[in-house]
Amino acid sequence: MNKLVAMEVFIKVAEAASFTRAAEELSLSRSAASDHIADLEQHLGVRLLNRTTRRVSLTSEGEVFLSRARQVMSLMETAEEEASAGALTPHGRLRVNAPVSFGQHHLGPMLTDFLHKYPEIEIELTLTDRLVDVVEEGFDLVLRIGRLPDSTLVARRVGTIRLLLCASPDYLAQHGTPQHPADLARHSCIHLIGTAWHTWSFEGPEGTVSVPVTGRLTANNVDTLMSAASAGMGFSLVPNYVAVEAIRQGRLVEVLPEYRSREIQLHAVQPPGHLPVPKTRALIDFLAEQFRLRSHEFEPPRPG
Repeated sequence: MNKLVAMEVFIKVAEAASFTRAAEELSLSRSAASDHIADLEQHLGVRLLNRTTRRVSLTSEGEVFLSRARQVMSLMETAEEEASAGALTPHGRLRVNAPVSFGQHHLGPMLTDFLHKYPEIEIELTLTDRLVDVVEEGFDLVLRIGRLPDSTLVARRVGTIRLLLCASPDYLAQHGTPQHPADLARHSCIHLIGTAWHTWSFEGPEGTVSVPVTGRLTANNVDTLMSAASAGMGFSLVPNYVAVEAIRQGRLVEVLPEYRSREIQLHAVQPPGHLPVPKTRALIDFLAEQFRLRSHEFEPPRPG
C-alpha cells in the first residue's frame, strides 16, 4: 500500500463526501478509490468512514486522521517546493482562510487579480468569522485582523485597517451630531462581539479620549454592524473597507473625523516551521503590495 496515495484518496473522499466524485477528481475508478480506503483502514486498524447507500461521513477517528493527513500532504508539497524553490515558478494549490466581510468586500477582487498574474496557482478560499486552527485544519495561509495571540505561527503584516465612526443621516437628524467623543455616552452604539466594546478610544487634538458606550445590538459580523447603522440604530465603528462605499452612497455619514479610532493590523499567518515557498510568498507579497497601492481607495470622501 502506498500510504501517501491512500491518504490523498481519503482526503478527497472525505471532502467530497462521495467515493464517486473523489474518484473522478483523481482519475481513478470508484472501486480503486474504495480499495485504497479499505487498505488504509486495515493498516490503521480503525474505521475512518461511515458508508451508506446515500452518503459517506467521517467517523470520530476519521475526523482526527483527516486533520493529520492534510498536514502530511501539505508538508510533502512544501518539502517538494522548498527543495527546488529557486527553480520553480509559483504553482500549486493554496488553502486560504479569511474573515467573511473582509473576504467579500476586499480580498475577493485582489485574489482575482492574483490568479490572473499567476496562472499556475489555484486557491481554495474559505470565509469564516471564527478563529480557525491553521495547523489542524490544514490551511496554507490565514488572514487575521487584529492583535495576534502569542503562538508559534509565522505572521507578516500585510496591511492596516482603520475603523470609522459612522451613523445614518436619519439617526443624526433625529438625535443630533456629537461634537466630541464624550457625547457618544448619550447615544446608542452598535458593538462588535469579541472586542472591548464597552469603551471606545480615539486619538484627537487633546490626545487619547476613551468613552464608555452602551447599545442594544452586538454582532459578530461587520456587515451586520453597517446594516444596523445604515438603518438608524445608532453609531458604529465600521472598518473602512466596508464603510467607505456606504459613505459615498449617502447611507452612512462619518462623524468626528478629527478623532481617529485605532488602526488594526492585518496579518498573513502561516503554519509554524514552514520556510517561504514560491506560491505562498507570491501571495503574501502580492497582498502587501495591493494594500499599499489601494490604500487611498479606503479613505472616506472629505467635504470640499
